[in-house]
Amino acid sequence: MKGLVKLYARPKLNSSNMLAAWPGISNVSMLVATYLARKANFKRLAEIEAAHFFDPIGVAVRDNVVESPQFPQSRFYYWKNKGGRSDIILFIGDDQPATKGYDLAHCVLDVGLKFQVKRLYTCAAALTRMHHTEQPKVWGVATSQPLTEELKAYDLMQRGNLQIAGLNGLLLGVAKDRGIEGICLLGEVPMSASRMQNPMAALAIIEVLTKMLDIEIDTAELAQLARETKARMKQLAAEAMEEYIDLFTEPIWEQGDEMEEEE
Repeated sequence: MKGLVKLYARPKLNSSNMLAAWPGISNVSMLVATYLARKANFKRLAEIEAAHFFDPIGVAVRDNVVESPQFPQSRFYYWKNKGGRSDIILFIGDDQPATKGYDLAHCVLDVGLKFQVKRLYTCAAALTRMHHTEQPKVWGVATSQPLTEELKAYDLMQRGNLQIAGLNGLLLGVAKDRGIEGICLLGEVPMSASRMQNPMAALAIIEVLTKMLDIEIDTAELAQLARETKARMKQLAAEAMEEYIDLFTEPIWEQGDEMEEEE
């Protein structure tokens, strides 16, 4: 960690948990993390020197002047829980590196261990064949069998074998190697809408995550976004169905004209 992380504060944290997030399918993880950061008023803790993990592939030009290379931000925040309950460290990465993800995962955990993090949480999307109108369920996986038993108290789906792509999954494996408890919450997302951000899945995860972290968050704003997105999905599905019908069917009067020509 030395030379790779810039600390902005040295708070005394109580039995802290960490939530880490990077962009992924349907932006589920980032929706959860950024919403939590805004609503709980997290404070700045540290930042990773991104130049060590990312290689810029170009530069921006403004008014004919070339700007310096820009790197994705990888920042830590902290929040003090009330009543002596566990505090929270939040890590948000703007992007995932192409080749140094394993090293970045260790760097993130180095910061967590510096502040004596007891448990790590990540979030992700679980692609399913669900209909876009269905209420998404939340799946749960953990870094140990005893920890999976704890998940049953939150009515989480346990699907046995699966793969979690990217750093939202890899970080858990690195945490397990380093003896840190880890849990990943996966919100169900329709395969047909995997390229759209999915606040419905994010909302389902937050409702579980806040119980696990023993915090209260106003979810009204996210719930409104979820309703708007669901309405947009319904509209897109209707438009797609109209295009399908137009493509594979033809008006009766056109069929009649063809029959007359054949006669």
